[in-house]
Amino acid sequence: MKFSYSFTRKACYTGYITQAVVNNFAPLLFAVFQKSFDLSVAQIGFLVAYNFAVQAAVDFLAAGFVDKIGVRRCTVFAHFVTSAGLILMGILPFALNNGYAGLLIASTLCAVGGGLIEVLISPIIEALPSGNKSAGMSLLHSFYCWGHAGIILVSTLYFNIFGIENWQYLSFTWAIVPFLNAFAFIRCPLCPLVEEGKAVGIKKLAARKLFMLFLLMMLCSGAAEQAISQWTSYFAQNGLHISKTAGDLIGVCLFALLMGTSRALYVKISEKIPLKKFIALCALLCMSGYLAAVFSPVPVLSLIACGICGFSVGIMWPGVYSLTAQAFPSGGTAMFALLALAGDIGCSAGPALVGQVSQLSGSLKTGILCAAVFPLLLYICVKVISVHEKKAMIKA
Repeated sequence: MKFSYSFTRKACYTGYITQAVVNNFAPLLFAVFQKSFDLSVAQIGFLVAYNFAVQAAVDFLAAGFVDKIGVRRCTVFAHFVTSAGLILMGILPFALNNGYAGLLIASTLCAVGGGLIEVLISPIIEALPSGNKSAGMSLLHSFYCWGHAGIILVSTLYFNIFGIENWQYLSFTWAIVPFLNAFAFIRCPLCPLVEEGKAVGIKKLAARKLFMLFLLMMLCSGAAEQAISQWTSYFAQNGLHISKTAGDLIGVCLFALLMGTSRALYVKISEKIPLKKFIALCALLCMSGYLAAVFSPVPVLSLIACGICGFSVGIMWPGVYSLTAQAFPSGGTAMFALLALAGDIGCSAGPALVGQVSQLSGSLKTGILCAAVFPLLLYICVKVISVHEKKAMIKA
């Protein structure tokens, strides 16, 4: 049986749904973990930071070994190890005397798989024949959001029917998604991103100031997204004193849906609105959402503000990917690995900053407020790049 590039795209979309499971299933259970395993807010924050720190380490290492081992083999392995991590998440915390250690071990496997998926799927899509690369990248990343929303809806339905105390069986169920998708990547056709021997080396990329600016933008994108996303469920329950079901549906699910809407919307308007301009506008909207979430006197409005943050961060990650690919067309897989590394450092730094500041100040709102610095930095970076391009055009 011959598989088409359409089959490859569908496998990539499912890969990003898997990535959504890795990053967003556990946060729905933070309050349960805290009560069941006697964890502090700082320990919960470390779980988030640890997940993205491991992903960042994998991103860094992947820049050196992916091309040697092969994209297909690495992608298949990533899905299998993610599946194993989700299965062990429902077993180890109860099997070991230290439940927190069990969560960390399971998180390690999930993060290894998630890190590789982040490194591999975007360049696979970028390499496929397509007329509008930035729109294709945005559509790919929208499936992360649809997966995020699906996780919330299915998990909320499950918790209300079977009880949140039986969460481990849902973890086993989510493990089926990456397990089956691994077989899809065994068969689907792939294209090389850059001709063999023509990719720009890591040292040459690192020597370019413009590339360093793109890395900073990726860091800010990851931090702006996850600082609010990872804490919304906990924020609703413990900061706004809203029920878990209402908090997850109004806050977390709305965040994911609007984030996906933003990415899907850009597919439609990509030829009308320049990517940099859209990213800059969304950075300003993100800062406004952070401020509204913290200072709104009405809890429901705070959750709606969290959703607005979801729309605003939607274009950031795929947008920076596309801008970098346009600026460095010969970057290859190593370039995407470095971008993913910077993004995952941001994904780790953002939630960790919220957790640590909240622990020190005794207020989760203060922690979230401090994280508003990330979309501000992103906005500044976009403006710097725009000035750089204008100067380059004048010289030309």
